[in-house]
Amino acid sequence: MPEEGSPISPKEELLSADEFVRIVRIAVDAGIRKVRLTGGEPLVRKDLVDIVRGIAALGVDDLSLTTNGYLLEGLAPALALAGLTRINVSVDTLRPDRFKAIARRGESESVFSGIAAARAAGIGPIKVNCVAMKGVNDDEAADFAAWTLREEIHVRFIELMPIRWNLDDTAGFDSLSVHNGNGLIQLRQSQGSMLSDVQMRRMFVSSADLRQAIETVHGPLSPAELPTNGPARTYRLSGGLGTVGFISQISSDLCEKCNRIRLTSDGFLRPCLMSDGELDLRTPMRTGASDEEISRLLHHVVDHKPERHYLAEGQKVTGRGMSQIGG
Repeated sequence: MPEEGSPISPKEELLSADEFVRIVRIAVDAGIRKVRLTGGEPLVRKDLVDIVRGIAALGVDDLSLTTNGYLLEGLAPALALAGLTRINVSVDTLRPDRFKAIARRGESESVFSGIAAARAAGIGPIKVNCVAMKGVNDDEAADFAAWTLREEIHVRFIELMPIRWNLDDTAGFDSLSVHNGNGLIQLRQSQGSMLSDVQMRRMFVSSADLRQAIETVHGPLSPAELPTNGPARTYRLSGGLGTVGFISQISSDLCEKCNRIRLTSDGFLRPCLMSDGELDLRTPMRTGASDEEISRLLHHVVDHKPERHYLAEGQKVTGRGMSQIGG
């Protein structure tokens, strides 16, 4: 996230709680059984509990949420009562001195308090998503894995996925300083934007390297099962209460198993995170389209889901940033 933040869509362009629930209802009628609320940051929506309650009433098999955890402590009880079944919390470092540099703002204590509140409210399993970055937090792989020995936490390491993997423009960069345990390192940052794509490629760490780092400290990881673990390949350390997973969408893409579509906060349906194709549902819905017409649009998007992403071949994803698409 750029230090100055990202542009905010006008409120009138965002779907209302009722509009979200209507689209999900149509999707459920078409056979979709799992729903995840992502962001940006979903907890900043004042009507989030209403959205969760409305979707839960549709009888979905699994209703989850991905959050940065800052506001979770106060909202966890209400979300649990509304019907939220599980949660993913994005945590890229366990070290307080690194946290603010990576997250841009806030303190790690509030995130860990939110995780504890979610567990106390009965939300689970609780998964922690960590994006590994070379020279930034890759030396914490064994520390994250050790967490699964102490608590029933399910850590998932996600390979860094540059949205514009193929671009090589290195002009006009500022620097971001991050403590890596041996002093400061400088991450070059595009002025007014996110880290450069060149820098992101250089920061890539494979799942295989992370697994080796964990096993060097803790011993072998054994295959494990975790319901609703999606694209992660899941393992457990001997005696572990939780699991360790790897999402390897770059080194070993998981496209053939992907069955996800994404609804943006402003009402566009995307068949793939890594392509610009999307279809406007908001306009038809607000101009009187019937449920059947919306359903046909949904089926059209599903029918045109790409076979895979084409990052290695130079595909450009330029239409939206991740905060607008949802992770």
